[in-house]
Amino acid sequence: MSLRRLILSAVLLGFAAAPVTAWSPLGTNLLGAAQSSSQRLPPGNIAVPTARTLAWPPASALSQEVLQLWAAKPLADWATKGKDDVPRVLLARFLTRDRLLETNAFLQTLSPRGVVGSKWALNPGGDYDFSLTVLTTILWLHGNDAAVLYPAARDHLLKVLLTQEGGNFVTTAPRTLGLVRETENHILMTEGSRYLKNRWLQTHGSTSPRHDNLANGLEGKLLDVLTEPAVNGLYEFNSQPYIAYTITALLNLEAFGSEAVRAAARTALDTLNFAYALGSYRLRHFPPFRRNYGYAASPSLTFGYQTVFMHTWLSYLPAKFEPPVVPGHTGNHAIIAVALPYRPSDRVLQLLHDKGPGYFVRLGHGPRSSPELYTAGPGYLLSAGGVHRGERSLIAARPITLFLDDSAATLPEVFHLGGPGADFRRWNNTGVYENFACAAGPVHVPARFSARASVGGWQIFAAAPGRWIAVYSTPSLGLLALFAHDSAEDLLASLLRANPAPNELVRGFVFPDGRRLAYDPNAPADSWVMQSFDGKTLDRDFDRWPLISGRF
Repeated sequence: MSLRRLILSAVLLGFAAAPVTAWSPLGTNLLGAAQSSSQRLPPGNIAVPTARTLAWPPASALSQEVLQLWAAKPLADWATKGKDDVPRVLLARFLTRDRLLETNAFLQTLSPRGVVGSKWALNPGGDYDFSLTVLTTILWLHGNDAAVLYPAARDHLLKVLLTQEGGNFVTTAPRTLGLVRETENHILMTEGSRYLKNRWLQTHGSTSPRHDNLANGLEGKLLDVLTEPAVNGLYEFNSQPYIAYTITALLNLEAFGSEAVRAAARTALDTLNFAYALGSYRLRHFPPFRRNYGYAASPSLTFGYQTVFMHTWLSYLPAKFEPPVVPGHTGNHAIIAVALPYRPSDRVLQLLHDKGPGYFVRLGHGPRSSPELYTAGPGYLLSAGGVHRGERSLIAARPITLFLDDSAATLPEVFHLGGPGADFRRWNNTGVYENFACAAGPVHVPARFSARASVGGWQIFAAAPGRWIAVYSTPSLGLLALFAHDSAEDLLASLLRANPAPNELVRGFVFPDGRRLAYDPNAPADSWVMQSFDGKTLDRDFDRWPLISGRF
């Protein structure tokens, strides 16, 4: 091994041995999340819905608002605002045909503001692929319209700003001597942009083998990456803010790739959006996630960049569905949803606000990760909080959360439970089964709810007419279950008959119809909290769970 390689290896190992607070952002960008699953998950029993029958209008009130908002922004300093703002202002100006002379002239003054790949101590100019992705969108949307993107500006875009071309497919982080795999979002942004520049040049007359994505092998390698979300899901699942950049790269490929690449990108997007629809209710979403810990303490149920895409797509539909709480941000990403043609499948759109008769689903994320678990029914969704798997896992567990058909927008406004204590690093909040949740900590009851019946640690709350929330809460144990029943008093009486010994509730719960659920609220981090149901042992090894399985 060369001296340079030895030195770099020592640097990386030194960062890896340090606490997380000491090695961010290197640890965040490289040593934690820059991995992929080497073990394929088994196939699940739930297929991702893909049917599309809706006729989508070309515009919506929100889409026009987003375009005008971005087109009105100034063309700011490229060095400081080039990562996100400047490319999106350019895109909005071209889409709205606003101040084209000024916009084309400004574009021609730009030079690459850095290099692609993760930004870290030895690659301080990184992250140019964030800009590159949106510049690629501009080329493909307007490159053939000389009245919008002037030929000189288009040529400058191609020859100067779009820096990636040819068949060199890069999957390792810059300046790591191939020792560290690059993050998913950077691979998709960089290699997707490279692929689309090649494709543009070839379809516009280039005969160079460098620009033939089949001959140079780039399309095959890109397809391998694109199939990963549909097989194993994302390693960086539910990540903030990186999920938005992954989606942006996929949207470009779905719009402008070959038929094979478009189909693979659409499948990946459909898979990600189906998972979101299963785990959200009326655009409220509070799942466990990987990357980054800075978002772990946020109490907002509506914050999330995938929510921005969903809200934007929904705005094109008739007003039969209006979310009770509109996401409090449009971020940098609504304009991408407006600009590009992908739209979710019919079933995904329905699930966002209508859970039908209900379901119980488990989403696996592979070895040394956290699963997602969701149980839903008419007017509610119970969302598991997942489990932390060690500092370098970069997995933030959340409280188990109950969404109802109301306007709650922050964590204190909803029933939730988790524990022990307040540090998510100690939590295994996988304790969700069908219409039931348990955790090694108390249940938080929102201030607006008052018990309709109570005895000892039990309380019954109204969720909707004829539907009840049963809560048992102590400092070290919380139980929550949902029932359809005629009265709170009768439900409470039946629960007490089925569970006469409070000290037994730490190990198991008996439903009023006699079914028994056994669990361990203090289960180790590699095991599902649930142990058995009605005498049948449950598969607790969630490292091996399929991507999507359950009753649906």
